[in-house]
Amino acid sequence: MEAPELPYRPREPARRDHGIGIVGCGAISASHLRAYRAAGYRVVALANPTVAKAEARRAEFFPDAAVHREHRALLDDPRVEVVDVATHPDVRVPIVRDALEAGKHVLSQKPFVTDLDAGEALCALAEERRVRLAVNQNGRWAPHFAWMRAAVAAGLVGALRRVEMRVEWDHSWVAGTKFDETRHLILFDFGVHWFDMLTVLFGERAALEVRATERRAGGQRTRQPLRAEAHVGLEGGSARLAFDGAASRDPLDRTVVEGELGSLVSEGPSLQEQSVSLHTAAGAARPVLQGRWFDDGFRGTMAELLCAIEEDREPFHGARANLRSLALAFAACASAGEGGAPKTPGEVRSVGGQR
Repeated sequence: MEAPELPYRPREPARRDHGIGIVGCGAISASHLRAYRAAGYRVVALANPTVAKAEARRAEFFPDAAVHREHRALLDDPRVEVVDVATHPDVRVPIVRDALEAGKHVLSQKPFVTDLDAGEALCALAEERRVRLAVNQNGRWAPHFAWMRAAVAAGLVGALRRVEMRVEWDHSWVAGTKFDETRHLILFDFGVHWFDMLTVLFGERAALEVRATERRAGGQRTRQPLRAEAHVGLEGGSARLAFDGAASRDPLDRTVVEGELGSLVSEGPSLQEQSVSLHTAAGAARPVLQGRWFDDGFRGTMAELLCAIEEDREPFHGARANLRSLALAFAACASAGEGGAPKTPGEVRSVGGQR
């Protein structure tokens, strides 16, 4: 059957001249800046402790932007309306706090925080200062994920019963980098995209229990385990996530979403190359997707935040709602640390364990 038209592409703001400042000019910032340049957005300042990195990003993407060593200098720039905080989690909280206190809207890199209490405090501060705080869960705007979430929202497969996600890829590039120091790297830093998609797909239905395991792969060069699984029990449904970051050949990314009225399947050799199919009693539909996760996902997160600012509303990827996704990831990390013991989302308050 013909694929239905669904609103899965990023919706653009009315204005393209909002002043954007970026704090953190590491590797991922290139995807942010490339997306903003393609969208015609206005980046006016960059900040990074190693000034040369900020200068290199300026030269490549936004030659007229100011460059700063300290993030506070960027916050003092009256042209900066929105701050994209693209640093590692261990230094992010005080930067986000400073930006909110300066009256700036903030897009925080994912994972948002390593502690739910710290995240709740930042959300409360944003509400007090009457500014918007969003999280760069860019996977929500990956074309295949975006089309599936739009199909679920439209009721095309009915109430969800089961979601299964499997990702096999080569994550050995983290060896020797700061990422290799991150405990529960796969479940936390990488897997949070998939935990976030679960919260989007199942909506307000509560997650009741998480069981997870992680293990090293033979011959892996990284310090952190590259293989992990998580099983999530939800009200009236279940989910299974399987990650193999040690698959050096034949990569695969496959998601199955099963509902009472039908199912959705996405599959491809990578996060960038995906096809989607919808299966119902009326037949099968295969939409032709536009865009790619990198860099359309990054365009989507900023576009949605700018729309929310213009329309004075909570963004779709708002930080307070994102705490539910983090609660799943934290519960999975704690369960894996105890050999698969069941954990209740929300009771595990930090990525390091329970408090």
